Amino acid sequence: MKQSAFIVILFFITLVVSFGIYEFIFGNPANFADFATKGTKEVPLGGNIMGMTYVGGPLVALLICLSIMVIAITIERALSLRKAAGKQAIPKFFKKVIDQIRANKINDAIASCDAQRGSVANVLKAALTRYQEITVTGSSVDSEKKLVEVQRSVEESMMLETPLLEKNLIALSTIASIATMVGLLGTVIGMIRAFKALAQAGAPDAISLATGISEALINTAGGLFAAILGIVAYNFYVNKVDNFTYQIDEANYNVMQLLKEK
Repeated sequence: MKQSAFIVILFFITLVVSFGIYEFIFGNPANFADFATKGTKEVPLGGNIMGMTYVGGPLVALLICLSIMVIAITIERALSLRKAAGKQAIPKFFKKVIDQIRANKINDAIASCDAQRGSVANVLKAALTRYQEITVTGSSVDSEKKLVEVQRSVEESMMLETPLLEKNLIALSTIASIATMVGLLGTVIGMIRAFKALAQAGAPDAISLATGISEALINTAGGLFAAILGIVAYNFYVNKVDNFTYQIDEANYNVMQLLKEK
């Protein structure tokens, strides 16, 4: 629910910002050659990228919105995964915990997990805490049952951690798909205007023809840009999450092997 609320709020904020950028920055009269004489914004100054982008039509604002959303979610994921990694480098932290478990210092290992914080630390803490509880309160329980209980705690902790690692990744994938479709829609609208200008009786309206073609190409470029950003960000963070999951599984396996020996 919180994840959906974040995406919805982000969308409306970026949409307002994007229309402001489109209308007041790209649509600045100084970017157009025909504004002073005709009061229109159809002929950008030569080489003026902002004016050329404005001619792409209102869908450009939506494409700007989607691009900003990709950037915002990318930053959010970078900060979240950095926090999930914990304070120390994971290999260094893992070696420290393993040494403490080998020395039978379970309390110290749990304290190290508390100090580390992060997904790997949380899973290891769940395993060690459950092992300690069983050891203290259930001395008559055989080792196999102890390990089963510990493994169950690990799985429950993993069920809590995995959604946090994968948060907003579906949104990135969805934005990449939507951006492509919005760009295609803008292309079709632009081509309709271009053919409408060609279909006029007598000499075709050169300005309308150029505007239609510009709108088509600008929306195509904008849609591809936003889609490429989304796809690259999605694949990058999927790989990061897979790496985190692998590290958690590896840490869990090694800890379980050590606990089995006790």
